[in-house]
Amino acid sequence: MGNVESKVIAGKAKPRGKYPHIKRAGDFLIVSGTSARRADNTIAGAQADEFGTTHLDIREQTRAVIQNVHDILRSAGAELKDVVEVTTYLVTMNDFAGYNDVYGEYFGYDGPARTTVAVHQLPHPHLLIEIRAVAYKPER
Repeated sequence: MGNVESKVIAGKAKPRGKYPHIKRAGDFLIVSGTSARRADNTIAGAQADEFGTTHLDIREQTRAVIQNVHDILRSAGAELKDVVEVTTYLVTMNDFAGYNDVYGEYFGYDGPARTTVAVHQLPHPHLLIEIRAVAYKPER
C-alpha cells in the first residue's frame, strides 16, 4: 500500500476529536469531514446579532469548506483537481441548490464522484455543511 501518514495542519481549525485533517494511504489522500470553521473557531457564513438571531449562509459556508479542503490538500502536495470522490453532509436539503451552485464553481462533470446526504445535525448549531474528500495523488 505504500506510505501511511496522518497530519493535523497548522493554521486550520483544530479537530474536535483525535483524528487528522488528512491521511495519506499510498496514492490516496483522505480529507476528514471539513466544515466552515476557522482556526479561531469562528464559522464563515454564520453571524449572530446582539439579540442572538443568527444568519447562516450556505453559499459562504460552502466556499469556505471547499477552500479549507483545498488548503488541506495543498499541505500534501495535491489540488482540488486531484479529488476523485466527495461526500457532502447538509443539515437540510433546503440548502442543496445554494450548495450545488457554489460546488459547480469549483467542479464540473469531469470532477469527482459525489454523494450528498442530509444529516440531523453537525457538531455546531451554526454549521450547515461538512465535506469529506478523497484525492488520488501518487507518491513521489
